[in-house]
Amino acid sequence: MRELRLASLRDPLAHLAFLETYENAVERPDSFWQERAAGSGEGASGARQFVAEAAGGRWVGTATVLVEEAGTTDWAGFPVERRQGHVVGVYVRPEHRGTGLTKALFDAALEWAWGIGLERVRLIVHEDNRRAQAFYRKVGFVPSGVTVPLGDAPGESELEFVLERL
Repeated sequence: MRELRLASLRDPLAHLAFLETYENAVERPDSFWQERAAGSGEGASGARQFVAEAAGGRWVGTATVLVEEAGTTDWAGFPVERRQGHVVGVYVRPEHRGTGLTKALFDAALEWAWGIGLERVRLIVHEDNRRAQAFYRKVGFVPSGVTVPLGDAPGESELEFVLERL
C-alpha cells in the first residue's frame, strides 16, 4: 500500500489529484500503512479500497470508496444529505493506463457501493485535471454543479461529479 501511494504522489498530476504530498506520506511510519490497509480492506471502517494486481502480485492500481452518512459533514465542511460513497485515491501506474484497469476498479467499487445500499457515489476532481474528468464522464459520472475551493491554493477549486444509483 505504501509503495503504491508514494508512486501516486510522484505522478506529474499528483498536485491536482491528491490532498497529500509525497513529503508528508514518506514520513508516515509502517504502522500507519498497516492500519490503513487493514481498515479499508473489508470496509469495516466505512471505507473499502480496491486494488489491481499485476502478475507477481505487484499493486498497479487502486481506488477507495469512503461511506458518508446522511446528516454528517464531509471533509470540506459541506453537509451530507444522503448516504453516499465518495471515491478517493484513484491511481493507476502509467504503464497500465489505457488497458481498462481503471474501469475495472470503478466497476468493482460501484458494485460494492450499490451492494451496501448507497444512494449515490461522488468524487471530487481538480478543475484542471481534464484527463480524470474525461474518464469519470465516460463511466457515467456527471458534474453536480458543486465547486469546492482549495483553501491552500487560492483561486483553485475542485468539482464534484456524481453518479446516481439506478
